[in-house]
Amino acid sequence: MGAAGLRALLDSVRYEVLPARATEDKVLAHVPRDVVVTVTASPVKGLEPTLDLTGRLAAHGYRVVPHVPARLLRDEVHLKEVVERLREAGVDDVFVPAGDADPPAGAYDGALPVLRRLTELGDPFARVGITGYPESHPLIHDDITIQAMWDKRAHATYIVSNLCFDPRVLGEWIARIRRRDVDLPVYLGVAGPVQRTKLLAMATKIGVGESTRFLTKHASWFLRFAAPGGYSPDRLLQRSEPALTAPSAGVAGLHMFTFNQIEETEVWRRAVLERLGG
Repeated sequence: MGAAGLRALLDSVRYEVLPARATEDKVLAHVPRDVVVTVTASPVKGLEPTLDLTGRLAAHGYRVVPHVPARLLRDEVHLKEVVERLREAGVDDVFVPAGDADPPAGAYDGALPVLRRLTELGDPFARVGITGYPESHPLIHDDITIQAMWDKRAHATYIVSNLCFDPRVLGEWIARIRRRDVDLPVYLGVAGPVQRTKLLAMATKIGVGESTRFLTKHASWFLRFAAPGGYSPDRLLQRSEPALTAPSAGVAGLHMFTFNQIEETEVWRRAVLERLGG
């Protein structure tokens, strides 16, 4: 990948973290204040750990993006309470996936009704993210996920793509959503540098369904995580250059799935920037 293009993506990075006991200290120790931090939500633990960590990190001066899965919201009253709490914390950006809670906690079984309600509430957040699926969703047909982005586009300001390790699939997916006139900027979901054992331990502990589903489905990538030194995203980024840097692609930056390997991810990013002269 060209140095300037990769530098731009790494300068517009977002770090996805999991609301575990040590997360706050790890972020404070290793993440610069100009890096956006997104906080996941667990279908097992509910929204409270996410909202709590979001408030604490925002108080430290970070720009924090909480995940607010539709299926974790009990009802409209709960949604309004969450909005008010986040606004009081100074949050102006939320990520609204459907979520994995099964059954749902309440009335919302998908993201679109929540997105519509936020619009009706006067767009309380300046930025609203939705999910994109370069790889096939385990439960939803590809055409439906593309259609869903079209339906949501009026209520959102950007897309975060789910984990993908295949440059060809990424390129085809970006081209496909642009052909459908979905023109929202995309933050490309990329796994940060991580060792297999740490990834699996974290996935099991926190219940990160996407990571375990993906590694189960793609055994060859499981072996890459198991390789000496673990996995690094360098090769994927280099091989994805045409898909990521074409002006028509509209890729705004990288969304790094850190799996709470926060120090390792920031060390990797700084090393790449130094190598590129940034």
